[in-house]
Amino acid sequence: MIKFQDKNEVRKRKHARVRRKISGTAERPRLCVFRSAKHIYAQIIDDESGQTLVAASTLDEALKGKLGYTGNKSAAREVGKLIGAKAIEKGIKNVVFDRGGYLYHGRVQELADGAREAGLEF
Repeated sequence: MIKFQDKNEVRKRKHARVRRKISGTAERPRLCVFRSAKHIYAQIIDDESGQTLVAASTLDEALKGKLGYTGNKSAAREVGKLIGAKAIEKGIKNVVFDRGGYLYHGRVQELADGAREAGLEF
């Protein structure tokens, strides 16, 4: 009997493999990305203390009126710019990028480019 794998199960396995190697510290926290069909979410996390320092998504009040459809690349770039601005405001300049098991392509890449535009370095 052949067992078919769910795409999300495969992604979670990839993410777990990457997370064994990547960890955020107080000096260089982790920028983690999650995407669904309709939205994209980003968090900057200090793994040593287990705290989320900054978070942004297409559901944020700052972006609600600005975006038409939230599941596209332009929305992802806006989320990247927003999380970058919030991070700079809190004094975070350098981060480690955690793509969450997704390919570095499309919306994930746009979010990263938006964060770099805002001044984050990774």
